[in-house]
Amino acid sequence: MLKKLISGLFGSGSQGSPGTTTKAAEPVEYKGYEIISQPDDQSGQFRVSGLIRKPDANEGALEHRFERSDMLPGREACDAMMVTKAQRYINEVGDDMFEPDPRRAGESE
Repeated sequence: MLKKLISGLFGSGSQGSPGTTTKAAEPVEYKGYEIISQPDDQSGQFRVSGLIRKPDANEGALEHRFERSDMLPGREACDAMMVTKAQRYINEVGDDMFEPDPRRAGESE
């Protein structure tokens, strides 16, 4: 019992390492995009993150990494929040999300 208590306090045990990316959820289709939740497990909390994809004309796919600071205690709630936030982002930004970030125009690769 003491081991279980200590494990809970210090985040060890069956939980992933801080910042561990979990298995991707099944894609959710929305307005021609695929929303794929893949939250980061951070000491038992899940951070909203994943991918937004859209098929392109060359039979490939455009991809945008979607990261938010929201933390939720459960995976299912995190997946639902990812879909909701990604849908809002798609409505507001659309295909512009795939354009290069102008703030990074001067950086060398």
